[in-house]
Amino acid sequence: MANLLVTGGAGFIGGNFVHYWNARHPEDAVIVLDALTYAGNRSTLDGAPRAELVVGDIRDTELVEQLLRERSISAIVHFAAESHVDRSISGPDAFIDTNILGTNSLLKAARAVWLAGDGVEHRFHHISTDEVYGSLGADDPAFSETTPYAPNSPYSASKAASDHLVRAYHHTYGLNVTTSNCSNNYGPYQYPEKLIPLFFLNALSGKDLPIYGDGMNVRDWLHVEDHCRGIEACLAHGQPGETYNIGGGAELPNMAVIDAICREVDLAFAEVEGLAERYPDAPAAKGHKSESLKTFVTDRAGHDRRYAIDETKARNALGYSATRSFDEGLRMTLRWYLAHEDWWRPLLSGAK
Repeated sequence: MANLLVTGGAGFIGGNFVHYWNARHPEDAVIVLDALTYAGNRSTLDGAPRAELVVGDIRDTELVEQLLRERSISAIVHFAAESHVDRSISGPDAFIDTNILGTNSLLKAARAVWLAGDGVEHRFHHISTDEVYGSLGADDPAFSETTPYAPNSPYSASKAASDHLVRAYHHTYGLNVTTSNCSNNYGPYQYPEKLIPLFFLNALSGKDLPIYGDGMNVRDWLHVEDHCRGIEACLAHGQPGETYNIGGGAELPNMAVIDAICREVDLAFAEVEGLAERYPDAPAAKGHKSESLKTFVTDRAGHDRRYAIDETKARNALGYSATRSFDEGLRMTLRWYLAHEDWWRPLLSGAK
């Protein structure tokens, strides 16, 4: 039996991980530490019986130390982060505070409590992003764990700094750490500011689908449940101090993703009874194609052209590989949003 502290566990990836861990490890206790910012939602944890929510800030080192001691935490799984690139461009300070200072606060607490010599094996697992590696050219090899860091946005720079802090606490103090750098996640519980849920909900409400630049920026798409499997593998088999790239094996230009979203929405209106009545403003409710909503807008500042993940190390060392195709995962994701309007509708109105 293990006691996990999951930071940011009321958010998108963290919340999915809590549900995943509850289902796979029902004997383990999960303590979620979340500040419930705009992207954190109590209802994300509904149906996770072994999860306890503690509302608090990861920068509160004293609180984290208290939780580590009183709850006998054996592993920290650190998701908590500001993660939306557009927000980092307009307001980088929050990204420095949370992603760098917050990570340092957690590391300080873990060092103070875990390195006191209680004889228990501990693990600090840090979730990061492929964006720390910068941008690839069309013919460049995919990012590996040895790719030099070259972050291009305040978001990716803050995550790069947090990665370096985690590494430093291992090499300087001997803290047992692992890091995983993931590609673009999608799936249930994703806040509707990211591409896939935003475009789903815009297509349902008849709003524009705003496409940056020429729409040909390439990303590797990772279903969040596969990501959770990768993190589980890191916790079980990852070697202290090591980094593992976790990808989805679905390298696609944004335009292909958007076209797939439009097809899935149109298909849902043909297959799911009553959608036209629920979403009368959708083009599909009137017999039109969702692709009619596509609109090109000015490209984002510093928009990286291509990301791609080489997951050879994770496959060989951890036994990880993605199991869900992009088409399957996208369909499941849309059907989840259609079935959980009670989860996302309050977010659009500013409620929690």
